[in-house]
Amino acid sequence: MTCLRGLSVAIFVLQAFLASVALVSAQGSTNGSRWQTLNGRPPLVIAHGGFSGVFADSTGICFPDLKLDNNSDVASVYNDRQGTYLVNGVSTKGWFSIDFTFRELGNVILNQGVYSRTNKFDGNNYAIMTVQSTYTQLNPPGFWLNIQHDAFYAQHNLSMRSFVLSVTRNANVTINYISSPEVAFLQSIAPNFRRTATNLVFRFLGMNDIEPSTNQTYGSLLRNITFIRTFASGIIVPKSYIWPVDGQLYLLPYTSLVLDAHRVGLQVFASEFYNDVPFSFNYSYDPVAEYLQFVNNGQFSVDGVISDFPTTPSAAIDCFAHLGRNASKQVDLLVISSNGASGDFPGCTNLAYLKAIQDGVDVLDCPVQMTMDGMPICMSSINLIDSTKVAQSSFSDRTTTIPEIMQGSGIFTFNLSWSDIQSLTPVISSPQSQFKLFRNPKFRNAGKFLTLSEFLNMASNASSLQGVLIGIENAPFLAEQGFGVTDAVLDALSKTGYSNQTARRVMIQSSNSSVLMRFKSQTNYELVYKVDEDIGGAQSSTIEDIRRFATAVVISKDSVFPENAAFITNATNVVPRLQAANLSVYVQTFSNEFTSQAWDFFSDATVEINSFFWGAPGSLYQLITEPYLPPAEAPNHYLTDADVVEPPLPPVAAKAPTTSPNGTAAAPTTPNGTAAAPRSPNGQPKVAASVIVPLLTVLLAISVLF
Repeated sequence: MTCLRGLSVAIFVLQAFLASVALVSAQGSTNGSRWQTLNGRPPLVIAHGGFSGVFADSTGICFPDLKLDNNSDVASVYNDRQGTYLVNGVSTKGWFSIDFTFRELGNVILNQGVYSRTNKFDGNNYAIMTVQSTYTQLNPPGFWLNIQHDAFYAQHNLSMRSFVLSVTRNANVTINYISSPEVAFLQSIAPNFRRTATNLVFRFLGMNDIEPSTNQTYGSLLRNITFIRTFASGIIVPKSYIWPVDGQLYLLPYTSLVLDAHRVGLQVFASEFYNDVPFSFNYSYDPVAEYLQFVNNGQFSVDGVISDFPTTPSAAIDCFAHLGRNASKQVDLLVISSNGASGDFPGCTNLAYLKAIQDGVDVLDCPVQMTMDGMPICMSSINLIDSTKVAQSSFSDRTTTIPEIMQGSGIFTFNLSWSDIQSLTPVISSPQSQFKLFRNPKFRNAGKFLTLSEFLNMASNASSLQGVLIGIENAPFLAEQGFGVTDAVLDALSKTGYSNQTARRVMIQSSNSSVLMRFKSQTNYELVYKVDEDIGGAQSSTIEDIRRFATAVVISKDSVFPENAAFITNATNVVPRLQAANLSVYVQTFSNEFTSQAWDFFSDATVEINSFFWGAPGSLYQLITEPYLPPAEAPNHYLTDADVVEPPLPPVAAKAPTTSPNGTAAAPTTPNGTAAAPRSPNGQPKVAASVIVPLLTVLLAISVLF
């Protein structure tokens, strides 16, 4: 049984060129007495322009704006029909609906009006429809008209009042809600709906915008909420009216708006919810968390939310509200942190680890790096430039180039002592910064780094944890430089009591099979093989090789659902084949930022994780017409024996090689003194230097969310 209402019962707010239309959702099954809405029932989900977060706003269902040019091809169809009109006193240029007949608009095709969203569906020839046709074809559980610009249309001898009354008199159309940002319009129709089931809703625009019929700002009208109650039973407000944010996009205390409105009998609908527009950093880019703030905060609940992505609020209301922190899992899946809660604090710091524990992670991870004085520490990358301000410190002259590890130069952990590293300022990771999506700027330099032993002691004191995952990369190279990372890990586990207990899981992860073979010969820890590239499949013999040294495999998201132009193209058989060999499969890397997700997941990390659990890829790619299809891509690499099998770890050298005068570390040599070929991260010789810098596991398998 699912807790998601689904699109067929979501509410749609559908803008029309003369009016807006919406569908009102069926109530969820949640016990109504638990809700702090005005009527005690679950909040409504209202889909702004249909599923406009993916498809063109109002596709097949009216139009989203007074002007036609931002959401259709009208400018190319009628390139000489542009007009200029005064709209609420402002001279406005564009293609206006009043200049066209509906027959003429039959030649106009809707397209995606938000340029940051995909335009791949614009070739589907979605047409503009009337309000009546929309209702007839969709047969919605509820219907909402949003009437914009009544004063403008009146100036051009078009009566929105007559239009609304004619629609409501149609026995084949039932209107549940009518909203408008104009007081005079709602007052003019209010007598006609006093004894009907149709609700009138006053829509607030920006605080400083002028309401045309009263000539007051919407902010001043908000101070006279009892006046609104004389002609409406509800209000729509931008979400910032309820939970304002400061200049840095952090939440301020909530206002009394919802409580005040409920006190006089007004329902409150919050608008401007988008999964793909940055919102408060308090939500860590999780749109579900934002919806819960409005419907499940313990003080009040709005009566409905208006969203471009209706599946997300539906899941928040029907699946996540009222769960509590002690809610039981619905499925047996493992949540493993990625450098702790690295979306909230600099990775691998005490704050990131504490937040991950607080968030309910099952397994806490530590990617182990070695310091110059032989200390194993937790650090997301062997290159300190990736996670600290070392390049701006007194150690900036320690830059070296080591092609065995990465292309380009870096300042590596084994070139600084532990005390040196402790003096460095951490830096939060923002992997989507190219899209101007930055993580938690208030705390971008907060926290302190931990040794492996400190990490293990912290984990042992957290009763909620199932265990720890320790990642080891570059072990062959480090051994040649005199750093025995495997021995250091074994020693730390022993000294902190992990080697003689069974209560907590100890997972050792590496892309070096030689590392896992070393642990297999000495311990009973769970061994996880990390495949460090996207793969399209694996040879049977390769899977058997992996079984010799591992009980689990970590693969990339693209190895499960390959993408092309951010669309899921198909599902591979990698997961079922590995599982058939009795290997657990973990998938990386899951992030909340919507730019890290395929379009198929609707800019919602919850939908993405749920899709990976069910093994059901999105199918949006099938809706793209041929002219809009992206160029075909080559299939991912097929994993072979040569990718997995490697020689044993070399013995730990007694002395690390010296640094050459040009700042490049001297290359390791073979026993006969010749230079050794650069190794890939799995230890295999390569002709070209590797460009992969290890990014420690992610792994986010979580309980079924809906």
